Amino acid sequence: MPSQLLNYYEAIEQASQDMLEAARSGNWDQVVKLEGACALLISQLKHAASSQPLPTEEAQLKSRIMQRILVNDAEVRQLAEPWLEQLDELLAGRTKTLH
Repeated sequence: MPSQLLNYYEAIEQASQDMLEAARSGNWDQVVKLEGACALLISQLKHAASSQPLPTEEAQLKSRIMQRILVNDAEVRQLAEPWLEQLDELLAGRTKTLH
């Protein structure tokens, strides 16, 4: 049975996968919502990790999970770049006018 800490890592991985799926479909509101959920899970993980270390036998699994999270995060960032540029233009008042 996985430890509580490993459960947090797995939940963060699932949230990162959900963020990636939302980003791929252009649902940026959902991406932002899931990012908040990830932040909460990470905070909970930090708190739990301060009182109980991850068992040694789960360290390799944790490493693989972290690698998948980083890959998901990188793709979300890549997908977000054009959206962020559009948002920046909108906020700067440089929107394209259609005539």
